Amino acid sequence: MTIRERFFTAISHRQPDKVPYNILFTKVAHQKMADFYGDMEFESKIGNCFTIIDFDGFDRCQEVRKNMFVDWFGVEWDRSVDKDIGVVHNRLITEDTLDDFSFPDSDAAELYENADRKIGAAGDTVVLGNFGFTTFERAWTLMGMEELLCAMAANKLFVHELLDRILDYNMKVIKNACEYPIDGIRFGDDWGYQGGVIMGAPLWREFIKPRIKTLYQYVKSKGKFVLIHCCGNITELLPDLIECGVDVFNPFQPEVMDVYAVKREYGDRLSFYGGISTQRTLPFASSEETRAEVSRLMEHIGSGGGYIASPAHDIPADARPENIAAMIDVLRNQ
Repeated sequence: MTIRERFFTAISHRQPDKVPYNILFTKVAHQKMADFYGDMEFESKIGNCFTIIDFDGFDRCQEVRKNMFVDWFGVEWDRSVDKDIGVVHNRLITEDTLDDFSFPDSDAAELYENADRKIGAAGDTVVLGNFGFTTFERAWTLMGMEELLCAMAANKLFVHELLDRILDYNMKVIKNACEYPIDGIRFGDDWGYQGGVIMGAPLWREFIKPRIKTLYQYVKSKGKFVLIHCCGNITELLPDLIECGVDVFNPFQPEVMDVYAVKREYGDRLSFYGGISTQRTLPFASSEETRAEVSRLMEHIGSGGGYIASPAHDIPADARPENIAAMIDVLRNQ
């Protein structure tokens, strides 16, 4: 099978000849592996199944002073520690200033200027539009996490208005993105922490679910698949995500959910992307233990399709290069 055939066979819940896979790196981990292999271009030779096109504007962050970056919306990110994303440093919206805030131009040419080039170079890979900070994350980066969570309890009308404005912007970008010959959209929105759903399932269903369902159903109506990246233990939301139209769930973290049990319960309706431990295995296991975990996941989670093998997140800085190389070796030599 080709890479594309493997992927679409897998998400159709049929058994491909090999498990498709995709590996992403933080900046520090990427440099470590480039040094390990002696090859700065090593990532292009791994055999990843995705070509990813960013439509969320986050790749447009501009450094305004040392380690301080401003994103597409005007949010400041302090990257003095976390070099890839950073920590929010300002607050753009309060409950009194929403009407004063201007959303970016959803039709701005720079949001889409890399699409044609990446599609042309995609070869046999699956082309995935990336749209991060979709709803909850976009709201809290604009007004603060604590402030948003308090408003969900104390000022519901304000939160609904804010999220409706975010949805309006999102829909415009997604409609533009879906005009390109891409295969699917990867939505990113972290609703979970290690112990469960940040705002609790009832508030998630009130504020988040109706709006993501609108987005996901539009993508499905255009004949494209929906992938959601959501960190944390959101196992209780998986039936809701299936209802909303999600095809692939990521990052499928083994530290916070029983990936084997989740596969058994939902594997006929949902595919999974991730599963290789970035908190335990890649930083702390031996190379032999890493090989065993990757092989076990492909054998059991990959049985009958429905699995894209991957680390549970972009590989972190503390991952051992020997373990990363062992994982890549197992995936490439199925």
